Amino acid sequence: MKENISVRFIEEKDEEEFFAPLLIEGLPGIGHVGKLVAEHLIQELGAEKIAEITSLYFPPQVILGVDGVTRLCNNELYHYQGDNLTCLFLVGDFQSTSNEGHYHLSSLYVDIAHRFGVKRIYTLGGYGVGHFVETPRILGAVNQISLKEEIEKTGVIFGEGEPGGGIIGAAGLMLGFAQPFGIEGVCLMGETSGYLVDPKSATLLLEILCKLIGIEVDTSNLHERAAEMEDALSKIAEQEKGQEEELSYIG
Repeated sequence: MKENISVRFIEEKDEEEFFAPLLIEGLPGIGHVGKLVAEHLIQELGAEKIAEITSLYFPPQVILGVDGVTRLCNNELYHYQGDNLTCLFLVGDFQSTSNEGHYHLSSLYVDIAHRFGVKRIYTLGGYGVGHFVETPRILGAVNQISLKEEIEKTGVIFGEGEPGGGIIGAAGLMLGFAQPFGIEGVCLMGETSGYLVDPKSATLLLEILCKLIGIEVDTSNLHERAAEMEDALSKIAEQEKGQEEELSYIG
């Protein structure tokens, strides 16, 4: 129930200051692909945190900071207003630990979007394929057929039957809850193994999202993290190959 969710706005401001035509959701998920993209945009654009969301549907734990100080788990809402873009960002520590919580939280997120005049929601996530991918695809889903052609033009793939089990969590549910409000919904999913945090997939997803929202941002940090990850995976692969050859020799 929504009484199990608390939304606290950081400052007392006129609500019209938070109005935005777009909301970008990047909560934790497979490979943390969406989270990496949304947090990178927040940092590069200098978006301002406007609200914290706490809930009984989050895990029963606190987050421990590097200074040893604890805080409650929360999700956060950021606002950015620039010359070419005005938008809200939804990021945070966790999604729900229960099916019921996923529904209530996702409904609340869309209620907030509607309250602040959002016309389109982009939800971001990873599409786990269970193996390492050399060139990840970016898959898409929309809540209105009229959006499909626009999204496909950026290189997003609408694969028949992909993802196989549907879209779990806020990335999918928010598209459904947005429909009655007439809010356009687009889900972008970066292909990923699902084993590790995946900055490579996040970089490709970020590039497509930037095309769609009409901005340019520095992606060098994500590129560097992706290169580091590739180097680490390459070393792991070499070690495994060496172990296999050794076992083959012994056998």
